[in-house]
Amino acid sequence: MHPGTFAKTDPNKVAIVTDAGREITYAALDARANQISRFLQSLGIAKADPVAILLPNDIEYLEIAWGIHRLGAQYVLLNHHLTAAEVDYILADCGASVLFTASAFGDPVRYFGGAPALRTVVMIDAEGEGDNCTPMSAIDAFSVEPLDFAIDGGPMLYSSGTTGRPKGIVIRRAYGEIGPNFPLKAMMDRFGMDADSVYLTPAPLYHAAPIMWSMSMHRIGATLVVMTKFDAERALQLIENQRVTHGQFVPTMFTRMLKLSDETRTSCDVSSLAGVIHSAAPCPASVKRAMIEWWGPIIWEFYGASEGHGSTMLNSEEWLSHPGSVGKPLFGQPHIVLEDGSEAPPNVVGDIYFSGGAQFTYHGDPDKTRDAYDERGWARVGDRGYLDEDGFLYLADRSNDMIISGGVNIYPRDSEDALALHPKVMDVAVIGVPNEEFGEEVKALVVLKDASDADPATEAELIAHCRSEIAHFKCPRSIDFVAELPRLPNGKLYRRRAREAYWKDSETLIV
Repeated sequence: MHPGTFAKTDPNKVAIVTDAGREITYAALDARANQISRFLQSLGIAKADPVAILLPNDIEYLEIAWGIHRLGAQYVLLNHHLTAAEVDYILADCGASVLFTASAFGDPVRYFGGAPALRTVVMIDAEGEGDNCTPMSAIDAFSVEPLDFAIDGGPMLYSSGTTGRPKGIVIRRAYGEIGPNFPLKAMMDRFGMDADSVYLTPAPLYHAAPIMWSMSMHRIGATLVVMTKFDAERALQLIENQRVTHGQFVPTMFTRMLKLSDETRTSCDVSSLAGVIHSAAPCPASVKRAMIEWWGPIIWEFYGASEGHGSTMLNSEEWLSHPGSVGKPLFGQPHIVLEDGSEAPPNVVGDIYFSGGAQFTYHGDPDKTRDAYDERGWARVGDRGYLDEDGFLYLADRSNDMIISGGVNIYPRDSEDALALHPKVMDVAVIGVPNEEFGEEVKALVVLKDASDADPATEAELIAHCRSEIAHFKCPRSIDFVAELPRLPNGKLYRRRAREAYWKDSETLIV
């Protein structure tokens, strides 16, 4: 099912409402998606072809995503906090020939220099310059009638690369007629979601969970409430004013809402909430308990990865009886694998694998794809953990050095590379350290060439240098100057030891 289904059965129902007060009905959403599909088809876009989106959260984002989806194409979601060079890299790597963007993200003409396959840039809010820049208004000329087919497309998500460059995740699809998203449908059934649900999406749509949950709402005819940017008080107001029944958050959002004054929190009626899910980052136990006390036992936790290896899930009651767990299998079967390749017994930590999940490849990287699977066909997640006697999964630590800050995945290599070449730096390691609001924040440990330079001015200089090279969210928020870094004889950084001093007193489970 898709918006066209409900454009026929309930055309005037609101499909999307934004925090700015914009609305669109199912009939209008379907009509616009049809025009976009026909426009893309006129450019030669077909099944499995990549089309890039670099836009803020708004109605247009979903219109375009559905237009791409119904062609069976892949929508490449670009994080608008990336630098121009990082965006250019992804555009070139994925081979997108069409990009939808807005004037806020720079001169569209520049994209043609770094992405050889790019032929058309569609500006949703401006005319643009150059023969290959097209205003969104040009799509008005296309028919609002649906194509004679509707193929299930999907996102091509880019993960931050552990070795410097992000990789596109291509999940194997049947490219059949549009139907339910089965992994999410299983969760939605548990929540009791249906056409009467009102779903709040407070996170950026360029992330996997927000776009997939949001579009799944349109598969069941629910109403989607989109926040252009998360604000704690505004989220509570939307829950009250729109009578929100469900939503998906990251722990940072919980923390920000809990930090509001008692007067602000109690002034908003959240009694309409029937089910809330959180994912993307570890949630401190005190934060989760406080949210359950405030909103009731309606909070669920979901664990998985963009690759679709598999997932686990648990409700509030299960978490309270198994504190720290991320749940039991929802789809796919988790396995804990020891260094010798054997499967670990209960309560023994090892690498987390899943069997029976989605089959995926890394775009243009057969070696990385091959390394993601073992000889049994089990897929490696990149985290470490254990299963208890009841089959509940717990996370112990991350084997791939990833930092999760506010639900955003950050890999140290980018900022390490940016800082390593600075003339004052002898050696550098970037780690995640506890942050009450974001779960983790990025910190750099730096060995200076001249120890006498260790002062606040140098710290500010290095952070500014890093921000000039890569996206700000990847850069350290602080720098500690150290005499040496814990490295193994082969030169490999013993990152866990570098983190130990910062995590020993933290209640967060990832250490």
